[in-house]
Amino acid sequence: MGSWWRILWAFRNELIIFLVPLLLLPLPLVIQTKEACCGFTIILMALYWCTEALPLAVTALIPVLLFPLFGIMESSQVCMQYLKDTNMLLVGGLMVAVAVEHWNLHKRIALRVLLIVGVKPALLMMGFMGVTAFLSMWISNTATTAMMVPIAQAVLDQLHNAEGSREEQDQVNNEELELQEKELVKTEDKVIANSYTIETMSENFDKSSIDTEIIKPATSSDQDKNEEADKCNGQLSTAESTDRTEQEEIRLQKHLNLSKGMNLCVCYAASVGGTATLTGTTPNLIMKGQLDDLFPENGDIINFATWFGFSFPCMIIMLALTWIWLQILFLGFNLKENFGCGSAKSKKDVSAYRVMKDEYKSLGKMTFAEIGVLILFILLVLLWFTRDPGFIPGWATVLFNKGGKSYVTDATVVMFIAVIMFVTPSDKPRLPCFNNGNTDLDSNNKGNKCKYGPAPNLLDWKTVQTNLAWNIVVLLGGGFALAKGSEESGLSQWLGNQLTPLEAIPPAAIVIILCLLIATFTECASNVATTSLFLPILSTMAQRIHLHPLYVMLPCTLCASFAFMLPVATPPNSIVFSYGYLKVADMAKTGIMVNFIGVLVITLAVNTWGQVMFDLGTFPDWAIPQNITGLQP
Repeated sequence: MGSWWRILWAFRNELIIFLVPLLLLPLPLVIQTKEACCGFTIILMALYWCTEALPLAVTALIPVLLFPLFGIMESSQVCMQYLKDTNMLLVGGLMVAVAVEHWNLHKRIALRVLLIVGVKPALLMMGFMGVTAFLSMWISNTATTAMMVPIAQAVLDQLHNAEGSREEQDQVNNEELELQEKELVKTEDKVIANSYTIETMSENFDKSSIDTEIIKPATSSDQDKNEEADKCNGQLSTAESTDRTEQEEIRLQKHLNLSKGMNLCVCYAASVGGTATLTGTTPNLIMKGQLDDLFPENGDIINFATWFGFSFPCMIIMLALTWIWLQILFLGFNLKENFGCGSAKSKKDVSAYRVMKDEYKSLGKMTFAEIGVLILFILLVLLWFTRDPGFIPGWATVLFNKGGKSYVTDATVVMFIAVIMFVTPSDKPRLPCFNNGNTDLDSNNKGNKCKYGPAPNLLDWKTVQTNLAWNIVVLLGGGFALAKGSEESGLSQWLGNQLTPLEAIPPAAIVIILCLLIATFTECASNVATTSLFLPILSTMAQRIHLHPLYVMLPCTLCASFAFMLPVATPPNSIVFSYGYLKVADMAKTGIMVNFIGVLVITLAVNTWGQVMFDLGTFPDWAIPQNITGLQP
């Protein structure tokens, strides 16, 4: 029986791929409506996404096949969803991230900040969380985690080794002191024995047997003392070995706890950091695309600047509370040891600091290419923030966007910077006057590898083609296709009608319930699948119960990135779990609290500064459905 189960498990993906459509087939065959056909497609994709029986990007292509066959949408309409303005924003953002990674700029930033923070456990954890979150705002959380965890491991190993060598040195010093004390005890015993012998000899000098009578008691006394000393030494050595074993166990447990906390702080910060910017993680872009698709008259309410203004404070609060929780769970309340208050730097601190400093020195001086990427990156962020900040007219509004049309978007800006990277050289021209310290530029040297001419550009297509995550672009398009299909078939409207009883519940309670639902679901499915499946339903529900669509869409999108409990929930979790320090129970008991922290922070944000930024307390005119009457507030 066991062998049959093993065979079924080995072929589980094939069974899911073929059995799930067969089991769901009665839905479109019996009901025979567009809503049922769209529901069949969504359930099929949801199960494939949750089980990963097919690659995620391949599953995202299913609407191209099924929507035209079911008569939901024309093929041209479906295919248009896979390369929209939001998709191009993602592609441009990924290109910039590739340039940052290609020239190791992210590693230089990370090490520089860590050197400033220091190596005390609490401060080191704070430094790693801050650096990881900042990098995850601009490059993928997987790449950030893959870079930061090896650095953390090198520092942890150095701290552990330095602690061990310090204890060994202390042990050697203690043993030397004990040996000196034993020698002193033996010398004192001999002096006492000799003095006793001399006194006895002087008193009984006239007896013929004086020597033997006196020497024998002295010798037997010495033997008794030596035997007692040996017994005491044996007991002491046993106690010392026991103490030494306990100290070693304590040291190993401290190292294990610090390793667990450090690994978790990196993967959690990577997931939280991606929520702070519009391009930080794919669910943010899915929400932006679906909002523009479902509510085209929203007036570009969500752009890079407004998203950052809402989400960045959430990220800071979440990182601070998560850091405190990790301190409590893994480091305890020893402020002197964790923060180094009032104590000098120890040998292990100096050793760990030297590891990071050597790693930083190995990068060498900042190159021409790194400076160029950094300047263009800063320019990109400035252009994003000032394009349409909301409280004042941006440069795009003044110069380009006329007649209520947005000719220039965030995608236009990022593509502008990406194109500049393809034409900006990574070094000074290769000429005799710019030899960059290289003396092998003589054209007569036949073995010369460096030729005259322009240097390679900051980006080339081969590097982009190799390192850009094209599957994310397809995943994003699949989410847009699902949303559009739900709208065209009427399924999202039908589901929204089923949720109208929620109107009797206070809006804040609705947000908490939905956030907890999304945070639970995203532990089992990818964050892209979660947002793609839920956002069209939630937007229609908001219309039906006269809620601002962003009031539910925005917090649920952020909670889709809060997958902290399971190793398989998100790639950063899997990366740190692979190092072997963590068990599933460790991640679950830590992550469930971080999930609650995230839900509470997002609920607080959407009911405070979110209300002011997006006027979430009112039902906007652009959210009123055109084909439904009776919904006027």
